Amino acid sequence: MGQNPRPLFLARGTYRQRRLRDAARLLPIVGGVLWLIPLLWPRGADGQLVSAALLYIFGIWAGLIGLAFILSRTLRDDGDAPPGDN
Repeated sequence: MGQNPRPLFLARGTYRQRRLRDAARLLPIVGGVLWLIPLLWPRGADGQLVSAALLYIFGIWAGLIGLAFILSRTLRDDGDAPPGDN
């Protein structure tokens, strides 16, 4: 039985950084799915639905910008980490 050179559990800081990176990678996919939701809304003859859809789309857009800003601020720069450890 050889010894396992890597620890079984990751350090808490490293684990959180990896999950934040995963969230940053998932953000465009979630945004795309949220942008497709107005396509499922029933179509009406009035312009009320169109304006609601536009407000929804721009609201999602602003929310994605805010989430990306928060994620970018919480992710630290790991410039001294080995390339294979991302």
